[in-house]
Amino acid sequence: MTSASAVPWTDFDAILFDLDGVVTPTAEVHMRAWAEMFNGFLESWSGSGDTAPYTDADYFAHVDGKPRYDGVRDFLASRGIELPEGSDDDAGTEETVKGLGNRKNDAFNVVLERDGVTAYPGSVALLDHLRQLGLPLAVVSSSANAPSVLETAGLSDRFQTVVDGRVAKELGLAGKPAPDTFLHAAEVLGATAATSVVLEDAVSGVRAGRAGSFGLVIGVDRGAGHETLTEAGADLVVSDLAETLP
Repeated sequence: MTSASAVPWTDFDAILFDLDGVVTPTAEVHMRAWAEMFNGFLESWSGSGDTAPYTDADYFAHVDGKPRYDGVRDFLASRGIELPEGSDDDAGTEETVKGLGNRKNDAFNVVLERDGVTAYPGSVALLDHLRQLGLPLAVVSSSANAPSVLETAGLSDRFQTVVDGRVAKELGLAGKPAPDTFLHAAEVLGATAATSVVLEDAVSGVRAGRAGSFGLVIGVDRGAGHETLTEAGADLVVSDLAETLP
């Protein structure tokens, strides 16, 4: 029996995957790293602003799917806290936007190295199906850690291109919710937005897919909520990518 969420994959020329929370459960690692970093900062912050504990709701509202420094800026703005921007090489101990971002990245890498990562079985099943169909695939991730996550998960050979935070910075591409990184990935794969599929678990990523007028935007609900992802612009929302298989 065909699933009600089955996707006619051969109608499209390229498939663009977000990574964390779509292919691998590393969104959970990111969530823990963000919570550890922000709560440590808020507990020690003596300046003006709201220092109530950081929650998962803050993650989904202000951080999820965005480039790391943008997530720091947006969360701090939501609390009325102002910090200097700092520089990319600020140590994690520095109370700057980029220092806090680097502190979070350090925490993520420690957890990734210690615990490793295994891809969602449903996502691997979809990757296997798409490989049989011969469709070109890309990872489009705001994280600069995407290549190391793919390598740890044993999936580096599944994707023709990886457009991550480092690539976006090098090319001057705006991060999600702007569609620029997805548009670039589609172009690299020889496709257009209209003939490409975007798969995203973050509101900011779904909004990027909708803003780019992609042929199909699939929301993967790992906590943001079906209704929230639909309101952000998803054409279809599933709980697991196995639901999209014929």
